[in-house]
Amino acid sequence: MTTLRERIDGILSIAPDAEAVEFNRHWHTWGELHRAMRGLDKLLGDAGLGADARVGVVLRNRPENIASVLEVVASSRCLVTLNPILPDDRLAADVQAVQAPAVVASVDDWRRAGIEAAALANGSVCIEFGTDKDGPLAFSLRHAGDPAQWARAFSPGVAIEMLTSGTTGPAKRIPLKRTNFEIALEGWGSFEKGRDAGPKLRSGIQIWHNPLSHIAGIGGMLNIVLSGRKFCLLERFTADAFHDAVVRHRPKVVNGPPTALRMLLDAKFPKEDFASLVTFRTGTAPLDPDLADAFYEHYGIPVLQNYGATEYAGGAAGWTMEDFKRYGKEKRGSVGRLNAGVEARAVDPETGATLPAGQTGLLELRSAQFGDAQSWLRTTDLAIVDADDFLWIKGRADNAIIRGGYKIAPDDVTRALEAHPAVREAAVVGIPDARLGQVPVAGIKLAAGAAQPDEKELDTFLRARLSPYQIPVRMLYLEEFPRTASLKVDQAALKKLFA
Repeated sequence: MTTLRERIDGILSIAPDAEAVEFNRHWHTWGELHRAMRGLDKLLGDAGLGADARVGVVLRNRPENIASVLEVVASSRCLVTLNPILPDDRLAADVQAVQAPAVVASVDDWRRAGIEAAALANGSVCIEFGTDKDGPLAFSLRHAGDPAQWARAFSPGVAIEMLTSGTTGPAKRIPLKRTNFEIALEGWGSFEKGRDAGPKLRSGIQIWHNPLSHIAGIGGMLNIVLSGRKFCLLERFTADAFHDAVVRHRPKVVNGPPTALRMLLDAKFPKEDFASLVTFRTGTAPLDPDLADAFYEHYGIPVLQNYGATEYAGGAAGWTMEDFKRYGKEKRGSVGRLNAGVEARAVDPETGATLPAGQTGLLELRSAQFGDAQSWLRTTDLAIVDADDFLWIKGRADNAIIRGGYKIAPDDVTRALEAHPAVREAAVVGIPDARLGQVPVAGIKLAAGAAQPDEKELDTFLRARLSPYQIPVRMLYLEEFPRTASLKVDQAALKKLFA
Protein backbone atom coordinates (compact mmCIF):
# COMPACT_ATOMS: atom_id res chain seq x y z
CA MET A 1 0.00 0.00 0.00
CA THR A 2 1.39 3.40 -0.97
CA THR A 3 2.07 5.96 1.75
CA LEU A 4 0.37 9.33 1.94
CA ARG A 5 3.70 10.95 0.99
CA GLU A 6 3.92 8.78 -2.13
CA ARG A 7 0.32 9.53 -3.10
CA ILE A 8 0.71 13.30 -2.70
CA ASP A 9 4.11 13.45 -4.41
CA GLY A 10 2.77 11.23 -7.17
CA ILE A 11 -0.01 13.69 -8.02
CA LEU A 12 2.18 16.79 -7.77
CA SER A 13 4.87 15.26 -10.02
CA ILE A 14 2.68 14.29 -12.98
CA ALA A 15 2.69 17.70 -14.68
CA PRO A 16 4.56 20.30 -12.60
CA ASP A 17 3.69 23.16 -14.96
CA ALA A 18 -0.04 22.40 -15.03
CA GLU A 19 -2.50 24.64 -13.19
CA ALA A 20 -3.39 23.42 -9.70
CA VAL A 21 -4.88 26.17 -7.49
CA GLU A 22 -6.53 29.42 -8.53
CA PHE A 23 -6.56 32.14 -5.89
CA ASN A 24 -7.56 35.74 -6.46
CA ARG A 25 -7.91 34.86 -10.18
CA HIS A 26 -4.23 33.84 -10.33
CA TRP A 27 -3.21 30.24 -11.01
CA HIS A 28 -0.48 28.39 -9.11
CA THR A 29 0.95 25.17 -10.54
CA TRP A 30 1.44 21.73 -9.03
CA GLY A 31 5.17 22.39 -9.24
CA GLU A 32 4.84 25.59 -7.21
CA LEU A 33 3.00 23.69 -4.51
CA HIS A 34 5.69 21.01 -4.51
CA ARG A 35 8.53 23.53 -4.26
CA ALA A 36 6.80 25.36 -1.41
CA MET A 37 6.34 22.06 0.41
CA ARG A 38 10.04 21.25 0.08
CA GLY A 39 10.94 24.74 1.31
CA LEU A 40 8.82 24.30 4.43
CA ASP A 41 10.23 20.83 4.99
CA LYS A 42 13.78 22.21 4.91
CA LEU A 43 13.01 25.00 7.40
CA LEU A 44 11.49 22.50 9.81
CA GLY A 45 14.20 19.91 9.25
CA ASP A 46 16.97 22.46 9.85
CA ALA A 47 15.36 23.18 13.21
CA GLY A 48 15.44 19.49 14.14
CA LEU A 49 11.69 19.04 13.64
CA GLY A 50 11.23 15.86 11.65
CA ALA A 51 8.60 13.12 11.85
CA ASP A 52 6.05 13.50 14.69
CA ALA A 53 7.07 17.13 15.30
CA ARG A 54 4.15 19.40 16.20
CA VAL A 55 3.68 22.25 13.73
CA GLY A 56 1.15 24.97 14.48
CA VAL A 57 -0.38 26.60 11.41
CA VAL A 58 -2.68 29.62 11.36
CA LEU A 59 -4.93 28.17 8.69
CA ARG A 60 -6.24 30.89 6.44
CA ASN A 61 -7.58 29.78 3.06
CA ARG A 62 -4.41 30.72 1.19
CA PRO A 63 -2.41 28.68 -1.35
CA GLU A 64 0.59 28.66 1.02
CA ASN A 65 -1.55 26.84 3.56
CA ILE A 66 -2.48 24.24 0.98
CA ALA A 67 1.27 23.58 0.82
CA SER A 68 1.55 23.74 4.64
CA VAL A 69 -1.11 21.08 5.19
CA LEU A 70 0.17 18.85 2.40
CA GLU A 71 3.75 18.92 3.70
CA VAL A 72 2.94 18.43 7.37
CA VAL A 73 0.63 15.43 6.81
CA ALA A 74 2.82 13.92 4.07
CA SER A 75 5.94 14.10 6.25
CA SER A 76 4.25 12.37 9.20
CA ARG A 77 4.50 15.49 11.31
CA CYS A 78 1.58 16.61 13.50
CA LEU A 79 -0.55 19.51 12.25
CA VAL A 80 -1.69 21.71 15.16
CA THR A 81 -4.56 23.80 13.83
CA LEU A 82 -4.82 27.48 14.77
CA ASN A 83 -7.95 29.37 13.80
CA PRO A 84 -7.42 32.84 12.25
CA ILE A 85 -11.03 33.85 12.87
CA LEU A 86 -10.32 34.17 16.62
CA PRO A 87 -9.82 37.70 18.02
CA ASP A 88 -6.19 38.67 18.55
CA ASP A 89 -6.14 38.00 22.29
CA ARG A 90 -7.77 34.56 21.98
CA LEU A 91 -5.52 33.51 19.10
CA ALA A 92 -2.44 34.65 21.03
CA ALA A 93 -3.63 32.68 24.07
CA ASP A 94 -4.13 29.60 21.90
CA VAL A 95 -0.68 29.93 20.29
CA GLN A 96 0.86 30.05 23.74
CA ALA A 97 -1.31 27.24 25.12
CA VAL A 98 -0.54 24.69 22.38
CA GLN A 99 3.23 25.08 22.89
CA ALA A 100 4.03 24.03 19.32
CA PRO A 101 7.79 24.13 18.63
CA ALA A 102 7.06 25.69 15.20
CA VAL A 103 4.33 28.09 14.10
CA VAL A 104 3.53 28.96 10.47
CA ALA A 105 1.50 32.08 9.66
CA SER A 106 1.11 34.83 7.10
CA VAL A 107 2.99 38.08 7.60
CA ASP A 108 -0.35 39.75 8.31
CA ASP A 109 -1.12 37.30 11.12
CA TRP A 110 2.36 37.70 12.62
CA ARG A 111 1.64 41.43 12.84
CA ARG A 112 -1.50 40.91 14.91
CA ALA A 113 -1.25 41.98 18.55
CA GLY A 114 0.31 39.36 20.81
CA ILE A 115 0.75 36.54 18.27
CA GLU A 116 4.51 36.77 17.83
CA ALA A 117 5.11 37.33 21.54
CA ALA A 118 3.08 34.21 22.36
CA ALA A 119 5.12 32.07 19.95
CA LEU A 120 8.44 33.47 21.21
CA ALA A 121 7.40 32.76 24.79
CA ASN A 122 7.40 29.07 23.81
CA GLY A 123 10.70 29.29 21.94
CA SER A 124 8.84 28.40 18.73
CA VAL A 125 10.41 28.49 15.30
CA CYS A 126 8.43 31.24 13.55
CA ILE A 127 7.85 30.74 9.82
CA GLU A 128 6.09 33.23 7.58
CA PHE A 129 4.72 33.57 4.09
CA GLY A 130 4.12 36.81 2.21
CA THR A 131 1.21 39.15 1.67
CA ASP A 132 1.46 39.27 -2.14
CA LYS A 133 -1.58 37.22 -3.15
CA ASP A 134 -0.28 36.82 -6.72
CA GLY A 135 3.35 36.17 -5.79
CA PRO A 136 5.29 32.90 -5.62
CA LEU A 137 4.48 30.38 -2.93
CA ALA A 138 7.37 30.50 -0.47
CA PHE A 139 8.13 30.26 3.24
CA SER A 140 10.86 32.07 5.13
CA LEU A 141 12.29 31.99 8.63
CA ARG A 142 11.06 34.85 10.82
CA HIS A 143 12.67 33.70 14.09
CA ALA A 144 14.84 30.72 14.92
CA GLY A 145 13.50 28.66 17.77
CA ASP A 146 14.95 27.86 21.17
CA PRO A 147 14.76 24.07 21.71
CA ALA A 148 15.48 24.56 25.41
CA GLN A 149 12.02 26.09 25.76
CA TRP A 150 10.12 23.40 23.88
CA ALA A 151 7.72 21.74 26.31
CA ARG A 152 5.88 19.47 23.83
CA ALA A 153 7.88 19.17 20.65
CA PHE A 154 6.57 15.84 19.37
CA SER A 155 3.26 13.96 19.22
CA PRO A 156 4.02 10.40 18.05
CA GLY A 157 1.42 8.83 15.78
CA VAL A 158 -0.88 11.88 15.71
CA ALA A 159 -1.70 13.42 12.33
CA ILE A 160 -3.69 16.44 13.52
CA GLU A 161 -4.43 18.18 16.78
CA MET A 162 -7.77 19.54 15.58
CA LEU A 163 -9.50 22.49 17.20
CA THR A 164 -13.24 21.82 17.20
CA SER A 165 -15.66 24.47 15.96
CA GLY A 166 -16.93 25.33 19.46
CA THR A 167 -20.55 25.64 18.32
CA THR A 168 -22.14 24.80 21.66
CA GLY A 169 -19.34 25.67 24.09
CA PRO A 170 -15.62 26.27 24.43
CA ALA A 171 -13.61 24.78 21.58
CA LYS A 172 -11.36 21.85 22.46
CA ARG A 173 -8.42 20.28 20.66
CA ILE A 174 -8.77 16.64 19.65
CA PRO A 175 -5.79 14.44 18.65
CA LEU A 176 -6.52 12.46 15.46
CA LYS A 177 -4.28 9.43 15.09
CA ARG A 178 -2.45 9.17 11.79
CA THR A 179 -3.76 5.67 10.99
CA ASN A 180 -7.36 6.74 11.68
CA PHE A 181 -6.99 9.92 9.64
CA GLU A 182 -5.68 8.03 6.62
CA ILE A 183 -8.60 5.59 6.87
CA ALA A 184 -10.92 8.61 6.98
CA LEU A 185 -9.30 9.97 3.81
CA GLU A 186 -10.17 6.71 2.08
CA GLY A 187 -13.76 7.32 3.15
CA TRP A 188 -13.70 10.80 1.62
CA GLY A 189 -12.58 9.27 -1.68
CA SER A 190 -15.32 6.63 -1.67
CA PHE A 191 -17.80 9.12 -3.13
CA GLU A 192 -15.76 9.43 -6.35
CA LYS A 193 -15.33 6.68 -8.93
CA GLY A 194 -11.96 5.60 -10.33
CA ARG A 195 -9.82 6.65 -7.37
CA ASP A 196 -8.08 3.25 -7.14
CA ALA A 197 -6.55 3.50 -10.62
CA GLY A 198 -3.37 5.25 -9.44
CA PRO A 199 -2.34 8.91 -9.56
CA LYS A 200 -3.65 10.95 -12.46
CA LEU A 201 -4.81 14.50 -13.16
CA ARG A 202 -8.48 14.91 -13.87
CA SER A 203 -10.45 17.37 -15.94
CA GLY A 204 -12.72 20.00 -14.48
CA ILE A 205 -12.28 22.54 -11.72
CA GLN A 206 -13.61 22.31 -8.18
CA ILE A 207 -14.47 25.28 -5.97
CA TRP A 208 -13.20 25.12 -2.39
CA HIS A 209 -14.16 27.60 0.32
CA ASN A 210 -14.53 25.42 3.42
CA PRO A 211 -12.22 26.81 6.12
CA LEU A 212 -8.95 24.91 6.37
CA SER A 213 -9.20 25.41 10.13
CA HIS A 214 -12.12 22.92 10.11
CA ILE A 215 -11.80 19.14 9.65
CA ALA A 216 -14.12 19.28 6.62
CA GLY A 217 -11.86 21.92 5.06
CA ILE A 218 -8.69 19.88 5.58
CA GLY A 219 -10.17 16.53 4.60
CA GLY A 220 -12.00 17.91 1.58
CA MET A 221 -8.94 19.78 0.30
CA LEU A 222 -6.77 16.67 0.63
CA ASN A 223 -9.44 14.69 -1.18
CA ILE A 224 -9.35 17.18 -4.09
CA VAL A 225 -5.55 16.98 -4.32
CA LEU A 226 -5.46 13.18 -4.07
CA SER A 227 -8.05 13.02 -6.86
CA GLY A 228 -5.72 15.08 -9.07
CA ARG A 229 -8.27 17.82 -9.66
CA LYS A 230 -7.40 21.51 -9.87
CA PHE A 231 -9.49 23.92 -7.84
CA CYS A 232 -10.47 27.51 -7.24
CA LEU A 233 -9.73 28.48 -3.63
CA LEU A 234 -11.88 31.16 -1.99
CA GLU A 235 -10.70 32.86 1.20
CA ARG A 236 -14.24 32.65 2.54
CA PHE A 237 -17.72 31.95 1.28
CA THR A 238 -19.81 34.81 -0.05
CA ALA A 239 -22.72 34.33 -2.42
CA ASP A 240 -21.22 36.70 -5.00
CA ALA A 241 -17.72 35.14 -4.97
CA PHE A 242 -19.18 31.65 -5.16
CA HIS A 243 -21.50 32.63 -8.02
CA ASP A 244 -18.60 34.21 -9.93
CA ALA A 245 -16.48 31.07 -9.52
CA VAL A 246 -19.28 28.77 -10.68
CA VAL A 247 -19.99 30.90 -13.75
CA ARG A 248 -16.28 31.02 -14.70
CA HIS A 249 -15.32 27.41 -13.98
CA ARG A 250 -18.55 25.46 -14.58
CA PRO A 251 -17.97 22.71 -11.98
CA LYS A 252 -20.26 19.70 -11.68
CA VAL A 253 -20.15 19.32 -7.90
CA VAL A 254 -19.92 22.03 -5.24
CA ASN A 255 -20.26 22.05 -1.49
CA GLY A 256 -21.10 24.28 1.45
CA PRO A 257 -22.91 24.35 4.78
CA PRO A 258 -26.69 24.81 4.96
CA THR A 259 -26.09 28.52 5.59
CA ALA A 260 -24.56 28.76 2.11
CA LEU A 261 -27.71 27.22 0.63
CA ARG A 262 -29.80 29.89 2.35
CA MET A 263 -27.53 32.67 1.10
CA LEU A 264 -27.71 31.41 -2.47
CA LEU A 265 -31.49 31.13 -2.28
CA ASP A 266 -31.73 34.68 -0.94
CA ALA A 267 -29.53 35.91 -3.80
CA LYS A 268 -31.91 34.39 -6.38
CA PHE A 269 -29.26 33.98 -9.06
CA PRO A 270 -30.57 32.90 -12.47
CA LYS A 271 -30.98 29.15 -12.64
CA GLU A 272 -29.00 28.97 -15.86
CA ASP A 273 -25.91 30.37 -14.09
CA PHE A 274 -25.72 27.10 -12.15
CA ALA A 275 -26.59 24.87 -15.11
CA SER A 276 -23.27 23.01 -14.90
CA LEU A 277 -23.98 21.74 -11.38
CA VAL A 278 -25.09 18.16 -10.90
CA THR A 279 -25.21 18.25 -7.11
CA PHE A 280 -24.56 20.38 -4.05
CA ARG A 281 -22.94 18.55 -1.13
CA THR A 282 -23.55 19.85 2.37
CA GLY A 283 -22.61 19.03 5.95
CA THR A 284 -21.17 20.52 9.18
CA ALA A 285 -24.63 21.53 10.49
CA PRO A 286 -28.22 20.21 10.48
CA LEU A 287 -30.01 20.58 7.15
CA ASP A 288 -33.70 21.42 7.12
CA PRO A 289 -35.32 19.16 4.49
CA ASP A 290 -37.54 22.08 3.48
CA LEU A 291 -34.42 24.11 2.68
CA ALA A 292 -33.06 21.29 0.52
CA ASP A 293 -36.41 21.04 -1.27
CA ALA A 294 -36.56 24.81 -1.85
CA PHE A 295 -33.03 24.81 -3.26
CA TYR A 296 -33.91 21.96 -5.60
CA GLU A 297 -37.12 23.66 -6.68
CA HIS A 298 -35.35 26.96 -7.50
CA TYR A 299 -32.07 25.73 -8.99
CA GLY A 300 -32.89 22.15 -9.94
CA ILE A 301 -29.83 20.88 -8.04
CA PRO A 302 -30.07 17.90 -5.64
CA VAL A 303 -28.63 18.55 -2.18
CA LEU A 304 -26.65 15.59 -0.84
CA GLN A 305 -25.95 15.74 2.88
CA ASN A 306 -23.22 14.00 4.82
CA TYR A 307 -22.55 13.51 8.51
CA GLY A 308 -19.29 13.52 10.41
CA ALA A 309 -17.37 15.18 13.20
CA THR A 310 -13.87 16.12 14.23
CA GLU A 311 -13.81 13.25 16.72
CA TYR A 312 -14.06 10.68 13.94
CA ALA A 313 -11.73 12.43 11.51
CA GLY A 314 -14.41 13.37 9.03
CA GLY A 315 -17.38 11.53 7.56
CA ALA A 316 -19.41 8.62 8.88
CA ALA A 317 -22.41 8.73 6.54
CA GLY A 318 -23.52 10.49 3.39
CA TRP A 319 -25.70 10.48 0.29
CA THR A 320 -24.53 9.25 -3.10
CA MET A 321 -26.37 10.30 -6.25
CA GLU A 322 -27.42 6.69 -6.76
CA ASP A 323 -29.01 6.59 -3.31
CA PHE A 324 -30.66 9.97 -3.90
CA LYS A 325 -32.31 8.74 -7.10
CA ARG A 326 -33.53 5.55 -5.43
CA TYR A 327 -34.30 6.67 -1.88
CA GLY A 328 -34.52 10.48 -1.98
CA LYS A 329 -38.23 10.70 -1.17
CA GLU A 330 -38.43 7.62 1.03
CA LYS A 331 -35.47 8.65 3.22
CA ARG A 332 -36.12 12.42 3.19
CA GLY A 333 -34.31 14.18 6.03
CA SER A 334 -31.65 11.50 6.39
CA VAL A 335 -27.96 12.45 6.42
CA GLY A 336 -27.37 9.47 4.14
CA ARG A 337 -26.22 5.89 4.34
CA LEU A 338 -23.38 4.77 6.59
CA ASN A 339 -19.97 4.84 4.92
CA ALA A 340 -18.27 1.55 4.13
CA GLY A 341 -16.69 0.12 7.26
CA VAL A 342 -18.85 2.20 9.65
CA GLU A 343 -21.46 0.61 11.93
CA ALA A 344 -24.09 2.57 13.86
CA ARG A 345 -26.76 1.91 16.42
CA ALA A 346 -29.15 3.91 18.59
CA VAL A 347 -29.13 3.11 22.30
CA ASP A 348 -31.34 3.98 25.25
CA PRO A 349 -29.73 7.02 26.97
CA GLU A 350 -30.48 5.60 30.44
CA THR A 351 -29.73 1.87 30.08
CA GLY A 352 -27.44 1.74 27.06
CA ALA A 353 -29.58 -1.01 25.54
CA THR A 354 -29.58 -1.19 21.75
CA LEU A 355 -32.87 0.03 20.30
CA PRO A 356 -34.67 -1.53 17.34
CA ALA A 357 -34.13 -0.03 13.88
CA GLY A 358 -36.23 3.09 13.43
CA GLN A 359 -36.29 4.18 17.08
CA THR A 360 -34.62 7.35 18.39
CA GLY A 361 -31.75 7.05 20.82
CA LEU A 362 -28.18 8.12 21.46
CA LEU A 363 -25.99 7.41 18.46
CA GLU A 364 -23.07 5.03 18.82
CA LEU A 365 -20.58 4.35 16.02
CA ARG A 366 -17.94 1.70 15.43
CA SER A 367 -15.17 1.66 12.82
CA ALA A 368 -11.43 1.23 12.45
CA GLN A 369 -11.49 4.90 11.42
CA PHE A 370 -12.28 5.83 15.04
CA GLY A 371 -9.36 3.95 16.53
CA ASP A 372 -10.73 0.65 17.84
CA ALA A 373 -12.82 -1.35 15.38
CA GLN A 374 -14.24 -3.44 18.21
CA SER A 375 -15.45 -0.64 20.51
CA TRP A 376 -18.51 1.56 20.19
CA LEU A 377 -18.00 5.32 20.31
CA ARG A 378 -20.91 7.07 21.99
CA THR A 379 -21.81 10.47 20.59
CA THR A 380 -24.05 13.19 22.02
CA ASP A 381 -26.32 13.04 18.97
CA LEU A 382 -29.86 11.70 19.08
CA ALA A 383 -30.39 9.55 16.01
CA ILE A 384 -32.38 6.97 14.11
CA VAL A 385 -30.71 4.14 12.21
CA ASP A 386 -33.02 2.24 9.89
CA ALA A 387 -32.80 -1.28 8.48
CA ASP A 388 -31.12 0.01 5.28
CA ASP A 389 -28.31 1.71 7.26
CA PHE A 390 -29.65 5.21 6.63
CA LEU A 391 -29.05 7.66 9.45
CA TRP A 392 -31.20 10.51 10.76
CA ILE A 393 -29.81 13.04 13.25
CA LYS A 394 -32.58 14.30 15.55
CA GLY A 395 -30.63 16.79 17.67
CA ARG A 396 -28.06 16.75 20.43
CA ALA A 397 -28.76 15.17 23.78
CA ASP A 398 -26.33 17.56 25.48
CA ASN A 399 -28.04 20.55 23.87
CA ALA A 400 -31.41 19.99 25.51
CA ILE A 401 -32.95 22.86 27.48
CA ILE A 402 -34.53 21.74 30.76
CA ARG A 403 -37.31 24.23 31.61
CA GLY A 404 -38.88 23.46 34.97
CA GLY A 405 -38.39 19.74 34.41
CA TYR A 406 -39.57 19.79 30.80
CA LYS A 407 -37.00 18.85 28.17
CA ILE A 408 -36.87 21.07 25.06
CA ALA A 409 -34.99 20.11 21.89
CA PRO A 410 -33.78 23.39 20.34
CA ASP A 411 -34.04 21.95 16.83
CA ASP A 412 -37.80 21.45 17.26
CA VAL A 413 -38.27 25.12 18.17
CA THR A 414 -35.94 26.23 15.38
CA ARG A 415 -37.95 24.32 12.79
CA ALA A 416 -41.20 25.86 14.04
CA LEU A 417 -39.76 29.38 13.82
CA GLU A 418 -38.32 28.80 10.35
CA ALA A 419 -41.73 27.62 9.13
CA HIS A 420 -42.95 31.23 9.47
CA PRO A 421 -42.77 32.99 6.09
CA ALA A 422 -41.02 36.06 7.56
CA VAL A 423 -38.19 34.02 9.12
CA ARG A 424 -35.16 33.14 7.02
CA GLU A 425 -33.08 31.57 9.82
CA ALA A 426 -33.48 30.95 13.53
CA ALA A 427 -31.33 29.61 16.35
CA VAL A 428 -32.53 28.63 19.82
CA VAL A 429 -30.43 28.42 22.99
CA GLY A 430 -31.12 28.09 26.70
CA ILE A 431 -30.26 30.75 29.24
CA PRO A 432 -30.33 30.49 33.06
CA ASP A 433 -33.55 31.28 34.91
CA ALA A 434 -33.78 31.61 38.70
CA ARG A 435 -37.19 29.93 38.91
CA LEU A 436 -37.19 27.37 36.09
CA GLY A 437 -33.50 26.57 35.78
CA GLN A 438 -33.40 27.31 32.05
CA VAL A 439 -35.63 28.98 29.49
CA PRO A 440 -35.40 29.03 25.68
CA VAL A 441 -34.58 32.20 23.76
CA ALA A 442 -34.29 32.67 20.02
CA GLY A 443 -32.22 34.67 17.57
CA ILE A 444 -34.05 35.39 14.32
CA LYS A 445 -32.88 36.57 10.91
CA LEU A 446 -35.72 37.83 8.74
CA ALA A 447 -36.25 36.77 5.14
CA ALA A 448 -35.23 39.32 2.52
CA GLY A 449 -37.79 42.13 2.40
CA ALA A 450 -39.87 40.72 5.27
CA ALA A 451 -41.22 42.89 8.07
CA GLN A 452 -40.80 41.86 11.70
CA PRO A 453 -43.83 39.72 12.64
CA ASP A 454 -46.37 41.02 15.10
CA GLU A 455 -45.59 39.56 18.53
CA LYS A 456 -49.10 38.16 19.09
CA GLU A 457 -49.32 36.76 15.58
CA LEU A 458 -45.98 34.96 15.97
CA ASP A 459 -47.03 33.61 19.36
CA THR A 460 -50.23 32.20 17.85
CA PHE A 461 -48.25 30.71 14.98
CA LEU A 462 -45.85 28.94 17.37
CA ARG A 463 -48.57 27.69 19.72
CA ALA A 464 -50.12 25.86 16.78
CA ARG A 465 -46.84 23.94 16.38
CA LEU A 466 -45.27 23.76 19.85
CA SER A 467 -46.19 23.07 23.44
CA PRO A 468 -46.39 26.23 25.60
CA TYR A 469 -43.17 25.38 27.49
CA GLN A 470 -41.25 25.20 24.19
CA ILE A 471 -42.00 28.77 23.13
CA PRO A 472 -39.03 31.15 23.53
CA VAL A 473 -39.40 33.73 26.28
CA ARG A 474 -37.41 36.28 24.30
CA MET A 475 -36.67 36.78 20.62
CA LEU A 476 -33.86 38.90 19.25
CA TYR A 477 -33.91 40.02 15.62
CA LEU A 478 -30.43 40.06 14.09
CA GLU A 479 -28.95 41.30 10.85
CA GLU A 480 -26.54 38.36 11.03
CA PHE A 481 -25.75 35.60 13.52
CA PRO A 482 -22.39 35.26 15.21
CA ARG A 483 -20.78 32.30 13.49
CA THR A 484 -17.90 29.89 13.79
CA ALA A 485 -15.31 29.45 11.05
CA SER A 486 -17.49 26.72 9.50
CA LEU A 487 -20.47 29.13 9.34
CA LYS A 488 -22.38 27.39 12.13
CA VAL A 489 -24.22 29.66 14.55
CA ASP A 490 -21.90 30.30 17.50
CA GLN A 491 -24.27 29.38 20.30
CA ALA A 492 -22.03 30.64 23.10
CA ALA A 493 -21.82 34.05 21.42
CA LEU A 494 -25.57 34.05 20.80
CA LYS A 495 -26.24 33.42 24.50
CA LYS A 496 -24.11 36.46 25.39
CA LEU A 497 -26.45 38.64 23.31
CA PHE A 498 -29.22 37.83 25.78
CA ALA A 499 -27.14 38.69 28.85
